[in-house]
Amino acid sequence: MHSFYSYDTGFHIRDCALVRLSTGVRVQTLREFRDALERVPDGSIYHHFWGRFLQPQFDEPEYNNDFAAWAYRCLHEKALAERLSVIDPTWFEDIEGLRRELLERIEDYLFEKESVIWARTDEQFYFVQSQLVVLDTGKCMVHPRELVTNLPEISIGSVFYHFIDARRRTEGKTDDFSMWLEAFGPEYRALSEAFKSTDPYFSSLKAIRAKLAQECDNFFMDR
Repeated sequence: MHSFYSYDTGFHIRDCALVRLSTGVRVQTLREFRDALERVPDGSIYHHFWGRFLQPQFDEPEYNNDFAAWAYRCLHEKALAERLSVIDPTWFEDIEGLRRELLERIEDYLFEKESVIWARTDEQFYFVQSQLVVLDTGKCMVHPRELVTNLPEISIGSVFYHFIDARRRTEGKTDDFSMWLEAFGPEYRALSEAFKSTDPYFSSLKAIRAKLAQECDNFFMDR
């Protein structure tokens, strides 16, 4: 069991925030971008896919990661932006798999293009990473039914920590809610599976929260 919950002591709801940290890596051309992707820390790639959830960007909302948004806005390569935007990081078991997919798509694009693809000096891409600061909300659930009242009220930071970030720190690569529910036995398996089947990427944290709350309402409606 993880420190924030156990069958005996309950589920302690955490909140979180991201602190941005510079990697010292910046690029101007697509070739430089490709080369940098090979060496930047895993945490930087994680941040540029997932960090937008807690630090939303209001430009190019149709592009789901910072790499795709930069390709569209600064390189003016819409086709590349679309190829990068459809990558779902949940497809991969680890960041290295995601890194390889990014490299392959960019290399294919470079192979198709004869000219140098570059951004203006003031539109370079800055690779950053982030540190997750975890906060205790003081709230604790001791029974799954309490999800009905608590889920609609938790912060988006709590959604990020327990439903998204959990996937890189739990052994089962799943969310904290599902793992907690499984501790109560087969009675809550259907709700646990409903949570697991909720796609965490192509949505907003508010939409994820609403979806999970609705799954709880449906599950407990006749119980």
